[in-house]
Order: sequence, then C-alpha cells, then structure tokens
Amino acid sequence: MEREDALESGEGRALLPLNVENESSHHGPRSHYKPSNSKAPAIILGFEYLDSVAFNGVGANLIVYLHTVFHGNNAANAANVGTWSGTCFLTPLFGAVVADTYWGNYKTILYSLVVYLLGMITITSSAFSASSKLYQCEGGSCQTASSLLFCGLYLVAIGSGGVKAALLPFGAEQFDDENPLEREKKGAFFGWFYLCITLGALTSGIFIVWIQENIDWGLGYGIATFCMASALAAFVLGTPSFRRRLPSGSPLQSILQVLVASYKKRNAETPRDSSLLYEADKNLSDLGQQRLAHTNEFRFLDKAATISALDLKDGSPQSSWSMCTVTQVEELKMFLRLIPIWANSIVYAAVFAQLFTTFIQQGSAMNTKIGSFSIPPASLCSFEIISVMGLVFVYNNIISPAAKRYFGNGVGFSQLQRMGIGRFLLILAMLTASYNESRRLESVKAGETLSIAWQLPQFFVLASSEVFNNITQLEFFFAQAPDRMKSICTAMVLFSMSLGNYLNSFIITVIADVTSRGGVPGWIPDDLNKGHLDYYFLVLAGISTVNFFVYLAFAGNYTLRKVISES
Repeated sequence: MEREDALESGEGRALLPLNVENESSHHGPRSHYKPSNSKAPAIILGFEYLDSVAFNGVGANLIVYLHTVFHGNNAANAANVGTWSGTCFLTPLFGAVVADTYWGNYKTILYSLVVYLLGMITITSSAFSASSKLYQCEGGSCQTASSLLFCGLYLVAIGSGGVKAALLPFGAEQFDDENPLEREKKGAFFGWFYLCITLGALTSGIFIVWIQENIDWGLGYGIATFCMASALAAFVLGTPSFRRRLPSGSPLQSILQVLVASYKKRNAETPRDSSLLYEADKNLSDLGQQRLAHTNEFRFLDKAATISALDLKDGSPQSSWSMCTVTQVEELKMFLRLIPIWANSIVYAAVFAQLFTTFIQQGSAMNTKIGSFSIPPASLCSFEIISVMGLVFVYNNIISPAAKRYFGNGVGFSQLQRMGIGRFLLILAMLTASYNESRRLESVKAGETLSIAWQLPQFFVLASSEVFNNITQLEFFFAQAPDRMKSICTAMVLFSMSLGNYLNSFIITVIADVTSRGGVPGWIPDDLNKGHLDYYFLVLAGISTVNFFVYLAFAGNYTLRKVISES
C-alpha cells in the first residue's frame, strides 16, 4: 500500500499542540526500538534547553570577553569569534556522518557530550585563571588562560557538532510513524525543539551575559558549565526511556552504488513499468528503512534498478555495485530534490543574518531612550525571540485553525507553503527596515534622532518569518531525508545557516566596496548618517524577492516522498 508521508504533506497540526498524551507504539526499525515513552521527548526538550543556555553562554558574549579580559584588538577578536562560530556550524556535518554510519544517534550524543563538557570546564577554568591575581591579563599577556580558553572553545565546537547533528533526529526517533497520533506529535516536537533553542538563547542573553559583565566572567561560564553537566546527567538517567535506532550503513556507499550501477547500465533500456525494477523481498523495516515508491524524476538513475539476466543469482543481486533496489535509487532522488531547497535556504539565511549585524548597527545610530529607559540596540534581539514565542501561540490557536477551515482539507498550510510564507515575510522585513532607515536619515537632516522604537516592526516581521520558515525547515529536511541520512540532512540546515553568514559577509563587503569608490562614503560607512543603509536593505529585499520566486519554482514541482507500507 502506497502512502504519502503525513509529515511531508504538512498534516494539519499546530506547531506546538498542547495535548501530549501518548499511546502504545508500533514496532520500529531495528533491534533497539521499544514502545514510545512520553518521558523521552520531554527529557530531550529539557536537554536542548540546557544545551542552548550553555552554548549561548559561551558564544553570545565571547567577543566582549576577548576584548575586556584579554585585550585583543577588534579585528583579531572578530576573526577569532568568526572562525570559532563557523567551526561550530561545520562540525555537525562530521557528527552527522558518524551518527548515520557508525555510532547511531544515541552514542554520538553521549560521546560528544563528554567532549562538550570537558570543553566547558576548560573555558570556565580559563576564566577563573584570567581573573585571578596569579594571572593578570594585562596587555594581552595572559598566555596560560588564553591557551586554555581556545582549547576549550574548540573542544566545545567538536562536542556540540555531534550533539547538534544527532539530537533532533534522536528526538524524532522517539515517535512511531505507523501511529497517526504519534506522527502528529512528531511534527509538534520540531516546534517545541526550536522553541527550546530560542528560550535557551533568551535565558543566556538576559541572565548569564549580565552575570559575566557585572559580577564575574568565571561565575557566568561556571553557570553555563553547570547547565551542560545537568544536561549530560539528565540524558544518562533518561536512557531507559529512549528508543534507539542503529545505523543502517554508510549513506555515501549507497549513493555511490546507485551512481556506479546506473553508469554501468547507461545503455540499458529502462522498463516503462516500474514494477519491473528490482526491489528487495525482505522487510526493510528490519533494517531500519522504509520501502519507497518509485517516482518518475531522474529517470536515468532507474537504470541502477533495471534487471538483467546477469544481475541475479537465486533471486538476489550478484553485486550491489551492478544492481540496486528501487528504494536505494529513490533515496538518492530524495537527496537530489533537497539540494535546490537547501541552496535557496542559504540566501534566506544570509538576509536573515541582518538581525545580528546591520539591524544592531542601525539601532546604534538611533535614540536609544524610551521614556526613562536606555535600550541597548542588541537587546531588541531578545524582543525578536519573545515575538517568536508569542507568534507560535498565535499560529497554533488562530492561524492554523483558520487555514484548515479555509482550505477545507483538514491540513491547512503544508510544510512547503509555510516555508514560502516565511520567505515572503523576509522581503517585507527588509522593506520595513529600509523605510525606517530612510525615516532615520530624514530625522538626522532635521537635526533630530529617530527613536529606536521604530525598529520594533522590522524585528516583529522578521520574527514572523522565522516562525514560518525556520521551524518548518528543520521538520521538512528531516521528513524528506532518506532513512540513512536523517542526521546528515538535519545538519545541512545548520550548515546552510553557516554559509548564509559567510554569504552575508560577502554581500556587505562587495556593496561597501562598490559604493565607496571615487572617494564617497558609500552605503555602509562607519558613520551611518553619511551612508545609505536604506539602499542596502532595498538590495536585500530585491535578492529575497528573486530567491522567493526561485523557491516557488522548485517547491511547486517538488515530489514528496511516498512510502509503501510493509503491512
């Protein structure tokens, strides 16, 4: 029986449904599966919150720490933080390969946590060392504490890579896709997971950063380390509640087998009837996989599953490098379909990165007084996080039910539609930022300074974009990933954010260079009052518009994965 996976079609559910009752699960793939336990997802969500607090406790204020304690220059500090951040988003790719191929998600998380915690302890030790009377970091001479710090930072980068790659797929493994109620809860889990990330970042940004700057850096990092130790303890204690799926072999080997087999048979005629293509007789669920229905895209790959007299011996292929199953071929097709959506998400991430860069610079050039309060420009990022949490509630209780009634399909917006809405809202966010900047420049000419409160709408629209796109993107990439590549495809989402940040830096550099030729200040000078940041935001709105229509083209022709039920 062929069915379209309910997760991919965006089966009509809220992002974060409130009911979390559980039912007995069906069997799951491979030997370590057990009936679902309602405690397991809760433990994983609590773990992710603590992980987010700890990770952001290290990264959120790192550039300030390097400047105030180690007295590094701005360029070196920015380079060090940028390199470390890029490494943190790169290591999940390696962690994902290890999880999918060798260790499985559970062991990858557990072993990575040990490295992660060791890094946190090392950073905390360096902070106490740097602030002690024994090692006074004057003039950047605190070599011992500095060495400890960077050793700890890169241990955290390695450890967090394994955790980031494996934790979300591991959480999704706790639900049974054969159970409709659990499929719905599985979709909700992605929303809760993302909310825990943002809530952890908010907690860290408000409390740990304040402790670091106003009380003691060592105490601040110590609290972050305690959170990570608590996360490790909770994970170990929760082990009896977890369902575990063992790795099903190298995804790279399976991909290469399909490519090699299709090349060997490049002159073979592919049958029009897909039922004549080779598929294994054994139950794939015993191997941790689902049997996939044939699709008509990338037909040249079907040659790998074309049967010839020389391929079979006693009903089985003589070589998996000469003949592959339809499921193997479809897994490669699924991965190829994801690549355009993934590449499109890099451009989205580049524009979204204004939240932490030009939006803050714009706010710094505004009047930061609201009444008797002085509002640090960076604190509006916390407003954006709070907006995300509020908008999730609005989506659950107003937008999603209304969409279900409007479409009359019990589904509402599909995953692809939600990501499209998020991309469209990003355009509106850039247009709003451009309008506010033009108002700010007009106020400067009039001898006034525009209030930073004018930035609130652009942060709110950007938060709306994040709710529709970022939460759904995690769910979509996991749902559409081949069974052998769940962790890898989840890590690809994180990698797209990393590449987006690099692309953002490239765009800023090019625009600043081109617009400042001929001795003019350019659009993004040090003194924004002499520039045209509004034009820059318009360019980003234009880039986002092109990216939106490219997305529509690929999303409109996207073939969702179809699973053949073993029953």
